[in-house]
Amino acid sequence: MNAALDIDKPEKTKRSKRTTDMTTGSPAKLLFYFAMPLFIGNILQQFYNLADTSLAGHLLGDTALAQIGATAALYSLITNVAFGLNNGFALFVSRNFGADNKIEMKRSVCWAVLLSAISTILLTTSFLVFRRPLLTLLQVPADTMDGALSYLTVILAGIPLTMAYNLESSLLRSIGNSVTPLIFLVFSSMLNVILDYLFMAVFRWGLPGAAMATALSQSLSGLIPLIYFSRPNGSLFRLGKTSLDKRALVKACINGSSELMSNISMSLVGMLYNLQLLKYAGEDGIAAYGVLMYVNMVFLSIFIGYSTGVAPVVGFHFGAGNRLELHSLLKKSFAVILVSSAAMFGAAELLGRPLAQLFVGYDAGLMELTARGFLIYSFSFLFSGGAIFGSAFFTALNDGLTSAAIAFLRSLVFEITAVLVFPLIWGVDGIWGCIVGAELVAAAVTLVFLAAKRKRYQ
Repeated sequence: MNAALDIDKPEKTKRSKRTTDMTTGSPAKLLFYFAMPLFIGNILQQFYNLADTSLAGHLLGDTALAQIGATAALYSLITNVAFGLNNGFALFVSRNFGADNKIEMKRSVCWAVLLSAISTILLTTSFLVFRRPLLTLLQVPADTMDGALSYLTVILAGIPLTMAYNLESSLLRSIGNSVTPLIFLVFSSMLNVILDYLFMAVFRWGLPGAAMATALSQSLSGLIPLIYFSRPNGSLFRLGKTSLDKRALVKACINGSSELMSNISMSLVGMLYNLQLLKYAGEDGIAAYGVLMYVNMVFLSIFIGYSTGVAPVVGFHFGAGNRLELHSLLKKSFAVILVSSAAMFGAAELLGRPLAQLFVGYDAGLMELTARGFLIYSFSFLFSGGAIFGSAFFTALNDGLTSAAIAFLRSLVFEITAVLVFPLIWGVDGIWGCIVGAELVAAAVTLVFLAAKRKRYQ
């Protein structure tokens, strides 16, 4: 027996007011109502990141912005590991939920909690101990090292509760509840922006103040759901005792490996970008990349939000054996992605310079570098949605190995190759453009996998 999130439901799964049964009713309508909170949450999270970066840049200057940018790759690595593992575990839960398999669902939830706790302890401890060597490995300039260390240390202190929030949100989404995680996120995001202004502008605590604002707000985002789950609540989960199963562990790990690979890959590539930009553009290159990534994630949140939203739906129907609905979801999803890709590319081309002006307009050289980088980078939006959705789709089908292969090829093969080779030919422009070539090839590979594995969803 082990303390974990128990499943509170009778013989036939009962539904709470915020839990949607994704196996009955109109698929398009159900998907809209389920995915909309996820989409709003992703957009909100990215706008919070933009507000955080904008405040730091305008209140503390480009040196502070470079220090935050220098830590971004390491911080995103640990949070992406958490998100990847937790989301992969939760999709395994959604399959059992769709099949109304209470026993397997309980076991998979138990292992998700246990493995998430273990990974939290290992990752947080490792990064705290080796934070200076890791920043040195990333060739962070000496004049930004102390500030980057100070910022990273405070941020890492809040990681355990941040990872708890990721797990709690993923589990709620896995049973059709996408509203409660949005409520938690709205609260923490609003608090973060308020604390940012209070600590940096009013108390004038500088970069440590920005880190404290982020750590406090994210810690509360994890603590509040823990309190929510510890007492009777509107979800199907509550803290309690449940059993462990090695078979469930293996399945959960395989399914989580794809999301883990995808998110680790993004973080490792981010580190390589920092090294290349430092070599070709200096400190301004790192600052420009930090702004570019925050703006980029606002656009990509459309793909990520949709893919995260549709994945549990795919898991429900896969668990229930609804092959016709799976095929229909796939066709409709690609139509959504194609339209979104064209719209995002057009918007990015129009808004690239105004956004650069908004965030780094105080430095003309940095603004030009950022604007040009974004105009080149925006071509990737034409192709990136395919691989993002494809990876999530295969994870939801319990085919973690195929999903991991897509993620591995997309980031650790195609993008790393491009970021090493393109700058030799086109300089800084090659760094901004490498993502375009990598996403194009990744989209083609995703289509090949979908064709080869079509018997799984048809």
